[in-house]
Amino acid sequence: MAVRIRLRRTGKLSQPCHRIVVADGRSPRDGRFIENIGFYDPRHDTEKVDLARADHWIKMGAQPTDTVNAILKRARDGKPFPGVGKQKKKDQPAAEA
Repeated sequence: MAVRIRLRRTGKLSQPCHRIVVADGRSPRDGRFIENIGFYDPRHDTEKVDLARADHWIKMGAQPTDTVNAILKRARDGKPFPGVGKQKKKDQPAAEA
């Protein structure tokens, strides 16, 4: 049995929200799961993960997907969601070396 840590889509049409779940790799995306360990909401720039449970499952052999791996890395580093407080920079000329 290949256990994966992946996103499960929730929310309305065109308003996605995701739960971070531990699931059997053979189950469908929004189907049966083993444990819910967090959530990720790209619309409101929020994410929350139970790192202790994620580490437990990774030690047991669960493989996180690329997206979940990036979320876990941000959560461990304590960095905010990339969209928070982001402002566009004006085009600046390249510095001459």
